[in-house]
Amino acid sequence: MPNWGGGAKCGACEKTVYHAEEIQCNGRSFHKTCFLCMACRKALDSTTVAAHESEIYCKTCYGRKYGPKGIGFGQGAGCLSTDTGDHLGLNLQQGSPKPARPSTPTNTSKFAKKMVDVDKCPRCGKSVYAAEKIMGGGKPWHKTCFRCAICGKSLESTNVTDKDGELYCKVCYAKNFGPKGIGFGGLTQVEKKE
Repeated sequence: MPNWGGGAKCGACEKTVYHAEEIQCNGRSFHKTCFLCMACRKALDSTTVAAHESEIYCKTCYGRKYGPKGIGFGQGAGCLSTDTGDHLGLNLQQGSPKPARPSTPTNTSKFAKKMVDVDKCPRCGKSVYAAEKIMGGGKPWHKTCFRCAICGKSLESTNVTDKDGELYCKVCYAKNFGPKGIGFGGLTQVEKKE
């Protein structure tokens, strides 16, 4: 029978889909408002849709319904969910019920240990995380705190020196802690004693 309505039929509501409101997926047309996950009814787009035969799902529901099952087949955040899968027609709680977990963890995770053992910047005293850490003088520093203690010049591995836990540029270090006298950059003439 010819299609006199002017457009394809929606894969969800079976009404006519006109070009301005059409989304195509898996060879079928949908209204933008009908392009929803068949299980959780979440709105879909080209990055979140997963098609199975004539059905469309969000990637999370698709993984729960058609993905591998069992221990070790977690699907991202979906594996941490307490969802039983009833809305998908699944019985995910198989076997005998498991005993409740204790309310306080017995082992602290690596993440929790790292959060406690975060290094502190010697200059500002705040936590230094890996993304912003620069080592100097055997200590971790923020990139913004990795400056000469005297002139404030930003330091690099080629011009940094340290003394008593503080960082200096080579010029300031030489002026303040280096040898004094003729030929050492500090004085150019011998001072006469009066």
